[in-house]
Amino acid sequence: MSYYPVDYPISKMGKAASSGPLARVIYSRPHLQGRHVFHEVLKYGEPWRLGANEATELELYADARIAGKEIKTGRYVMYCIPQATEWKIILNSNTHSWGLKPDPSKDIASFIVPAVTTSNSLEYFTMVFLPADKGAELLMAWDNVEVRLPISF
Repeated sequence: MSYYPVDYPISKMGKAASSGPLARVIYSRPHLQGRHVFHEVLKYGEPWRLGANEATELELYADARIAGKEIKTGRYVMYCIPQATEWKIILNSNTHSWGLKPDPSKDIASFIVPAVTTSNSLEYFTMVFLPADKGAELLMAWDNVEVRLPISF
């Protein structure tokens, strides 16, 4: 689980939190086990749940603007359709679901974000909020690929 602000759980436990979180993402962390992410684990053009086991969920505690689109406070399933140079990130209202069984009729919004190849390689899939102007970027990274979803509040 990752929160924004990033230090929210620590400040809450230390009773220093002056307000609640703005967002959190709940996900499982698959790992490579010697494989490469694309062609051995994931395939371009096929939907992926952005994790393992239960569907990945994004919870917004305040209305937000994600990649230029207004999104209401609430809880959403997140999944993506990766391509080599960009990923389509989708928010869906089918919460509390196992795996990924996309129902496009429940899609709330979608966003196209660039995918970049890095010189770093991560064994475990990682999602973390990085502070940015007026909000955060939700970094999604695995192997040597990363995407960033801009979120403002």
